[in-house]
Amino acid sequence: MAEHAWSRIAAHLITAFTGLLCYASDLAAAAPFSSSCSCIPAPTVPGAQILSIIGTEAYNVTSSAVPPFFPDLITGLDVCNVTVYLTHPGLNDRVLVQLFLPLTIWNGRFQATGGGGWATSFSEIALARAAADQYAAARTDGGHVDDFPDPSSWALLPNGSVNQGLLTNFASRSLHDMAVVGKAVTESYYGKKVAYSYWNGCSTGGRQGLMEAQRYPDDFDGIVAAAPAINWPSFLVADQWPQVVMGEEGQFPSQCEFQAFQNANVVECDALDGVVDGVIGDVGGCKSDPYELVGSSVLCDGVNTTISKTAAGIVRKILDGPTTANGTRLWWGLKPGTDFSILANTTTVNGSRVGVPFPVSDSWIRYFLEENPNYNTSLITYSKFRQLFAQSNVEYNDVIGTNDANLSRFRAAGGKMITWHGLADNLILPDGTINYYQQVEEAIGKNRTSDFYRLFLAPGAGHCVSSAGPVPTDPLGALVAWVENGTVPETLPAEMVGPGNATLTRNICRYPLVSRYDGEGDPDSASSYTCATSFG
Repeated sequence: MAEHAWSRIAAHLITAFTGLLCYASDLAAAAPFSSSCSCIPAPTVPGAQILSIIGTEAYNVTSSAVPPFFPDLITGLDVCNVTVYLTHPGLNDRVLVQLFLPLTIWNGRFQATGGGGWATSFSEIALARAAADQYAAARTDGGHVDDFPDPSSWALLPNGSVNQGLLTNFASRSLHDMAVVGKAVTESYYGKKVAYSYWNGCSTGGRQGLMEAQRYPDDFDGIVAAAPAINWPSFLVADQWPQVVMGEEGQFPSQCEFQAFQNANVVECDALDGVVDGVIGDVGGCKSDPYELVGSSVLCDGVNTTISKTAAGIVRKILDGPTTANGTRLWWGLKPGTDFSILANTTTVNGSRVGVPFPVSDSWIRYFLEENPNYNTSLITYSKFRQLFAQSNVEYNDVIGTNDANLSRFRAAGGKMITWHGLADNLILPDGTINYYQQVEEAIGKNRTSDFYRLFLAPGAGHCVSSAGPVPTDPLGALVAWVENGTVPETLPAEMVGPGNATLTRNICRYPLVSRYDGEGDPDSASSYTCATSFG
């Protein structure tokens, strides 16, 4: 109690002291906007207390390129860099909300940026890109270290139990706090209302966007929720399935062997969409059988390796996805043609090949299900896997499932949302997103759903980035046009750099339509394709 009282007193003292400094500063010179950067007042955040707010003008800011997610170098950026720290009474947390506010030209819009993996945000990298496009931009760390693969610094309390407070921050609470703080600070600085507010994220950032639509439908006018990590308790345990299969079957194929199966998928199914381009567009029609490779020889590291029946069986189980003991599907598997190297990764240690699990799913099991950082996930059996899958959903779906299909409040608030997902995503399997969208259509109605929410599936695209197929170039721009001008997106322009550095373009059609080749034009040009109900 005394600690909380001191926090309130300290916050009042900070506000009072800042006010005196700002008063003196304003006497010396008029601020360029309603508030000078160093004198932005502390916002009011329901359920939280502001610990500090500091604004600093930063000139000629440079943000490095971080391919493939942030491929462009940003230079010459002038912003008001605002850091706000807040706490939630009783949690003893310290949550950062940071903003980049353009010093010269502001487009009147606010953009909240999402994170990836266990990171609630992508740090200042995402802020710089949004501010370079003249957005007032915000991020939050959720009160913990932004470490993509590793939650070890915050997942468990000293007594070994799950840190439910920081998990709730990560799942939902800090996202809403960022929206409240971000818009309030933006409006205080510029002295005018935010015209439009947007969420922009992929992966964890996509899940965060959908959480906003589901629980805080008034926060944003538009949301880009790409490759969303929704159904978190299900898909994250399912991501461990390939490792469990290899362990249970007693064989860990090399990545060269897995590549042979992937290549065979592409060879057999590439032409189903009418174009031979190394991309399986008709993933639903691809019925490639891994057992057809049994007995064939592949050259791996200079050694001829014969594909075994066990290896083919492992691939079959990975593509089919996890099931109950009687064969009922628990979750989906990898789409045909998708890269195996993340979820079915293997390496050689002391002459023996072993599995290398995806760190986000592995840590979910160790920290949040077993509450034991040293738990050996390589010993998980089929039976134990099914127990973990059930436990994960029972204990955490209400916290971080992010799968509420009733988006009627978001629709009623006038919100618009775009989701795109790569059909060759090897981390968050696209069937989970497709199933969620279908559930929204069932809950609200197909026509009512398409009025405010549209899904786009990109053949050959990987997780948030290009793989074998092109990815949307500007989904946020399409969203802005929909929100502000009523331009309903039927397609998302997409591109990638192909062989010989040639640019390959496509128009990604809104689900359930597909992009069908006309049979005559340049197969690398979007103009040779039309949206259709099938490839035939």
